Amino acid sequence: MASIPSSRVRELIALVDDAVDRMPGTGCCHTVKEVLEKVVDSNEEFIDAEFLRTASDKYARRLLHLDPAGRYSILVMVWGDGQGTALHDHDNMWCVECVYRGRIKVTSYSHFGEKDGVHEFQPAKVVYAGKGEAGALIPPYDHHVLENADHEPAVTIHIYGGEMNSCHVFVPVGEGTYRREARQLGYTP
Repeated sequence: MASIPSSRVRELIALVDDAVDRMPGTGCCHTVKEVLEKVVDSNEEFIDAEFLRTASDKYARRLLHLDPAGRYSILVMVWGDGQGTALHDHDNMWCVECVYRGRIKVTSYSHFGEKDGVHEFQPAKVVYAGKGEAGALIPPYDHHVLENADHEPAVTIHIYGGEMNSCHVFVPVGEGTYRREARQLGYTP
């Protein structure tokens, strides 16, 4: 049984609701980023322990809140030592990601087009983000890889412009070239 959200989680939900109400679509993305940074920078531990466990085989992905109107979702992701994502997109949704604990390495990629089902990408920027640091991604500029930057677990909070049940991952086929594959996403128990 899920516990009752902390007052800080309820505050985060109310602030995101307000941002999405005032600026629908991708217009709210940067305001949501500011809201998330403010709440995480409070230095209050507000995520329940049930959300903070690592998974042995891959990073953990847990739903913290789904907006009843489907406008956004808030997820907690936990990254064990050596865990990360493939190069991926966000299924045409805006996204805000903020570090709650630990450090994350974020490698952003520039997309140079597609020919015969093969996409060309090059790394554009690498950022090491610590607690309270957030990024905002708006398609089509949303291709990246996330990975734990340290040996200790890292925890990130992600807010998507809907419920992200799928995305595209890009599988390397050569130097700077990738094949796009649809990936269904689920939640970690």
